[in-house]
Order: sequence, then structure tokens, then C-alpha cells
Amino acid sequence: MTTAPALADLTTLRVGGPVGQYVTTSTEAELIDAVRTADDEGRPLLVLGGGSNLLVADEGFDGVVVRDLRTGIDVPDHSACAGVTYQVPAGTPWDDVVAEATSHRLYGIEALSGIPGSTGATPVQNVGAYGQEVAQTIATVRVWDRERARVRTLPFVDLQFGYRTSLLKRSMRASAEDARSPWHPTPRYVVLDVTFQLRQGTLSAPVAYAELARTLGVEVGERAPLLDVRAAVLALRAGKGMVLDPTDPDTTSAGSFFTNPILTPEQAAALPDEAPRFPAADGAVKTSAGWLIEHAGFSRGHGAPGPATLSTKHTLALTNRGGASARDLVALAREVRDGVHAAYGVTLEAEPVLVGVAL
Repeated sequence: MTTAPALADLTTLRVGGPVGQYVTTSTEAELIDAVRTADDEGRPLLVLGGGSNLLVADEGFDGVVVRDLRTGIDVPDHSACAGVTYQVPAGTPWDDVVAEATSHRLYGIEALSGIPGSTGATPVQNVGAYGQEVAQTIATVRVWDRERARVRTLPFVDLQFGYRTSLLKRSMRASAEDARSPWHPTPRYVVLDVTFQLRQGTLSAPVAYAELARTLGVEVGERAPLLDVRAAVLALRAGKGMVLDPTDPDTTSAGSFFTNPILTPEQAAALPDEAPRFPAADGAVKTSAGWLIEHAGFSRGHGAPGPATLSTKHTLALTNRGGASARDLVALAREVRDGVHAAYGVTLEAEPVLVGVAL
């Protein structure tokens, strides 16, 4: 156990109060032991990676915060000649994995460059950007199953990936111990490591996102030099304040705060003709949360001078301009959500994990 910092020091939004107990782990055995001990003692548990997808209450978290410090990439001997297997501990910074893969001419995750946070978080949210999702390359995820108290290997077919979701995310359940213990997500599965299957080549996977294709000067569906794709994605993300930069207050955020809504065909038909529409699974229709926010009257920088505002570069990000509290950010999120619902009848859903707060 180490001295407990405030969660504001451990999250990219820079909000969140004190923790009851703070534990750092550098081996798998230590991580499992910390989780098992918290469960045996009946204490609330929060396993923390990069802290890039969390909004934590100002009151903090009166439980055990476990931070996984394991890093590295293992390449098992069974990697096939047509591709390479990466087995990555959950604590490894995600962009380190992308940088390593692209530098070794391995494609499949290049469009996910620049996303902050840890590798263990990527299958939980089925992290995606610029036409790629981690589900497209994940083979298995090893987890500590808290209900069965044992290590399990979950194959792709059991992970039930969907748009920004998975079995791992759906395993979280609301827990309200009593009126003094704020709501917190309680995951059944703690990710230990993730195994990716990547393909070899100097070109990227087919470019699936129109903005990225335009930047690269190719058509959607064409391939481009692998390192060019990584560079283009990093530049696009930086231009939207989505690459962490201590000199840029727009990056003091949790990235995109709302997911793109998945609508029924009837709901989609009720939107204005110019609203974006994309086919989704099972006949559903996906639209753009950013478009809805902007056209509901919330421009970039809304809420200025702050302390909590929409990003000046991208309306999907809520930012801490300095000194913002969780209450400030929740108030802004509610204002945007309610404004979009009033304008279009669509309820936006938060993407970050909410700890001790609710929208």
C-alpha cells in the first residue's frame, strides 16, 4: 500500500476526491491478491488504469483503488507467419502498443493511435476511432472472475462486443451499500491481459472513415502506408484536443463524453434530413452525438469561461479549464443532454465510467 493521492491526480479530467486505500501492483499475483483482499473484506473496489475514462465524485471513493503498473508486450512463439500475436498486460499504456505494432509493420490498430488510457480498458469499452475497433483484432482476454474467484480466459466469441460495449462492461452492476456510500460500478471481471492478432504488412487495414481517407488522399476502403495512417490519426486527434498535452486545456477531459446514439429506424426518421445516419447492427441506425449537440445550440467552448466547458475544438469533449469540480462537469453534461433531448427527442448516454455521480 502507498500513500493515497486524490483521484484528481489520477484521472485526465483532474477531478475526484480522496480514496480510502490506494494500492499499486506490479505483478499479476499482486493484482489478484489486492482484488481478492478487497472482496474478502467487503470493501468497494476501483481498478484504475490510465484514468482517462473516469468521472469521479468530489467526495472521492471510500474504498480500495488498485492501480495496475504492469507494462510490456509478449510475443508468444505460436505467432503465425501471416500475423503476430501480442499478449499485453492490462496496465500497459495503449498508445505504446499501437506505436510498437506500427513500427514493426503490423496493422489492425493503427487508426486507434493516440487514445489515452491502458490496454486493459480497451476491450471493456470496445474502444474505437476512425473506423476501427479493438474487437477487430482481439483474440482473447484473460480476467480475474470475482464471482468464481479464479482466472479465466474469455475467447472473442464470449466477449459479446458491440458498439462501445462488451460482456466486460455489461458485467458492471450498480451498488448502493447505504445512503453514505455513493453509487459505484462493480465489475465482475478484472482484466489481466489482452491478446491481439495483428497482420503483417506495410499498408494499413482498409481505411473505413471518410475524414481519415480525405486526410490521406485515398478513397474509403483503400489502404495507405501504415505509418502515414498513424501520423494522420495523431494529427487529427491533436486538432480536436484528443491527444493528451499538458499545455492544452482542451485535453483535460475524458475524451468523447457521449457515445453516438443508436436509434430505431423510426427514431432516425424523425431527425432532420441533414442529420448524419449510418447503418448499425440489427437494422438500427447510428447518428452523430457531435452533430446533435452542435445543432441543439451548444457550440465549441460552450460554458466559457468555465470552470467546466465544452472543448474549444470538439463539442463531444467536456473539459476542466482549471478548478472545475465533478459537480461542475455533471451540471454541464446534464445541460447538454437535456438540450439535445428537448431538440431531437434523443437521450445521449455518457461514455466515461461514473463513480459516485449520476447524470
